Amino acid sequence: MNPTAKANTLYSHIIYPALMSVLFFGVALSPVNLLGCRTRGLLALAIALACGLAALFTGFKALKGRLRGNADSHWWIISTLILTIPVAAMIKMA
Repeated sequence: MNPTAKANTLYSHIIYPALMSVLFFGVALSPVNLLGCRTRGLLALAIALACGLAALFTGFKALKGRLRGNADSHWWIISTLILTIPVAAMIKMA
C-alpha cells in the first residue's frame, strides 16, 4: 500500500469521523449565550442523527466486507465505533 493510499484511508476512516465527534461536542458544550438553548439542542440532535445514519452505513459496509473476506473491513469497524460516540453522548445528555 503506497503512502498516499494510507493517508487517504486514515483521513476517511479516522480523521473525518473524529471531526464529526468534535463538532458535536463543540455544539453541545457551547455556552447558551452563543447559540441559544433550542438552537444548540437542534444542532446537536442533527449532528448526532447524521452520525448515527453514517454509523449504520459504515456498519453495514463493514459487515458486507467481513462476509466477503475483505481484509480492509476493520477500517469500517473503526469508523463505526468513532461515529457512535456522538449518538451515545446525545442519549446520555438527554
